Amino acid sequence: MKKVHLDGREKMEEKVLTEDHKINNLLERLIQNSSYCKSAKDEKLIRKAFKMANEAHKGTHRKSGEPYIIHPLETALIVSEEIGLGVTSTVCAILHDVVEDTDLTIENIENAFGKKIASIIDGLTKISGVFDKESNSLQAENFRKMLLTLSDDIRVIFIKLADRLHNMRTLGSLPRNKQIKIAGETIYLYAPLAHRLGLYRVKSELEDLSLKYRYPEVYNEISEKIKLTEERRLHLINHFSLPIIDALNTNGFEFDISGRPKSIYSVWQKMHQKNVSFEEIYDLFAIRIVFQPREGVPEKTQCWNIYSIITDIYAPKPERIRDWVSTPKANGYEALHTTVMGPNGKWMEIQIRSYRMDEIAERGFAAHWKYKDKTSPESELDKWIKRIRETLETPSGNALEFLDDFKLNLFSSEIMVFTPKGHIITLPKDSTALDFAYEIHTEIGNKAIGAKVNYRLVPLSHILSSGDQVEILSSEVQKPTLEWYQFVSTVKAKTAIKNALKAETKNRTEVGKQILIDKLKELNLTPSSRILKKLVPAYDSTHKDELYSKIGSGIITLDNLKEILSKNTKNKWVRVWDLSVGRSQKKTEKKEEYDSRGTLILRESVGNEMSHYQLAKCCNPIPGDEVVAVRQNDGTVLVHRTDCSTAVKIMSSQGDKLVAAKWTQHKVLSYLAKIQLNGWDRFGVYNTITNTITKELNISMRTINLHGHDGIFDGTIDLYVHNTKDLNNLILNLMKLRGVESVHRIEVKE
Repeated sequence: MKKVHLDGREKMEEKVLTEDHKINNLLERLIQNSSYCKSAKDEKLIRKAFKMANEAHKGTHRKSGEPYIIHPLETALIVSEEIGLGVTSTVCAILHDVVEDTDLTIENIENAFGKKIASIIDGLTKISGVFDKESNSLQAENFRKMLLTLSDDIRVIFIKLADRLHNMRTLGSLPRNKQIKIAGETIYLYAPLAHRLGLYRVKSELEDLSLKYRYPEVYNEISEKIKLTEERRLHLINHFSLPIIDALNTNGFEFDISGRPKSIYSVWQKMHQKNVSFEEIYDLFAIRIVFQPREGVPEKTQCWNIYSIITDIYAPKPERIRDWVSTPKANGYEALHTTVMGPNGKWMEIQIRSYRMDEIAERGFAAHWKYKDKTSPESELDKWIKRIRETLETPSGNALEFLDDFKLNLFSSEIMVFTPKGHIITLPKDSTALDFAYEIHTEIGNKAIGAKVNYRLVPLSHILSSGDQVEILSSEVQKPTLEWYQFVSTVKAKTAIKNALKAETKNRTEVGKQILIDKLKELNLTPSSRILKKLVPAYDSTHKDELYSKIGSGIITLDNLKEILSKNTKNKWVRVWDLSVGRSQKKTEKKEEYDSRGTLILRESVGNEMSHYQLAKCCNPIPGDEVVAVRQNDGTVLVHRTDCSTAVKIMSSQGDKLVAAKWTQHKVLSYLAKIQLNGWDRFGVYNTITNTITKELNISMRTINLHGHDGIFDGTIDLYVHNTKDLNNLILNLMKLRGVESVHRIEVKE
């Protein structure tokens, strides 16, 4: 067969034909698979949106090389198929980038599609214009602007999550520093937001993809191990499920049963938090039973019926029952979870749901939003959205501060407490009596002096537990204090305390200013910058507002005002000469060095060289750690570990300051690391441990803190290592010692 060689022009034409074919396929799939696209009018609207977006994005490509229009189409497919939104949301997803990236305006959208679609697109469009870069962050401002649309239309958030999911699926084509920034922002804000809105599938995939780009090696290793254990897992599920299937069939239930493996992220999280290996995680998967409820019998009753059938076969673990059918989670999740002892002595988690519960669990309330019955009681999700709206209605000058407050509202663990009349109030885990007071009403919080929990008098800082009954005691003369801010957890409480303290400070400042004006008037003077320049340092203040506040609160009496103003201050010119004795020992600063992909090379400094980077004290990275660098305002670079909570927060709010970084392998300097050990307190075990560290491995120790009790020992050792390879080698050698049960690295707190 004769080979045909295409010239450059023919290859280009073939590529365009392939791209056009893919784009048309996506559009047809979107129209065919949308359960809400039922009429010719709906189809016409989607095609109209596609035509406008396709024309607007014509000629532009993403970093992957694909035509840009593929991204909005893929986002629209996620919105329609995976989240279950309607035609309006699908149209908005197709158009979500046109105002930001092309010449089209919100007015163009409104003229073509009406006000509702235009307002959603506006919420999805990034902020433009000038803002204070010193005190604010473009990332945080964008996020706040998007959330402001909650007061109008929650669909903005769902479309934004779909947009983020597709961006995460195609993150591989971006440079490393962008990958770290977007992955960090995703795990810090978007995955918890998806969880809060009940979008389990979206949340799980966002978490997995975030892990993939933050820790590629770890992700690949866990992924491979899950694949390798798949056959054994299926055999175990079948063996475990057969008796349950027979019993449910005998009792006339219509159901599906499946084994769901844990997400890669949740496996990693468990390994990370509990410091165990992959092989030590026993609940790698859960059995899910989804049943068709019988008419005339409450779903809750049928869930407990199935639970009873299962526990007749397998013994349950009493403390592992989770009843979310009686009291659903705040994101609407309903199910009954239990853990039972299966064959071969393995604990197995079982989730019991109806088909309705399963749909809500996988898709959240998004698919049902517009069908919600107005007469139905307010759900926990409704209450959460109301709380967010209250936060948004309270103006805050600092977007980063707002971001912290919003993150608090994405709590995943809730407790349920009761009012004296028996009404249920849902709060974040570790909430205090004061949080409860503010949850009831802001004024009740502001006037609170104490509480009765289960009829027992407790302070406002008392941490509540699920099932507590709480009564708040108040006084008209009570006012919020700065101390309160330290022990509340909810955004509502923090915002209310902050506002009350600001109002109090403002009031003191105004009173103080007036007192000073009156005092100066007695001396036939009026306030001026010259007078204030004398008074501010004289009264040990840093600025005029602090001076006014101190006067207003009575800290400063102004009795000696006349004496201070009568003092004659002369201008003094002082010339300071730099004197150097002997030879200059000035250190030379190392220049920054990057590889071909733009990654900053972290080299160790030798002799009089001054390093071009600093190590963050919050996480103390050492060579070999996965790290990210942050450019400070003064131009210096601060290096964090990528799993450092401070770094993750920076990724989500100030991503433009991130610099991809990696270590070079040298053994010049030593870095402080901390290990935690435990084991059997046998004779000579401490001596064996210290000898192994200092003599065999030639590693210096700074502090050792080991103590024994009841036949076991535990404690920590601070030591100096060159890199993670040395540290891992040390841990392996210590683990081999007789009597040592576990060794792992922990954070150094300096």
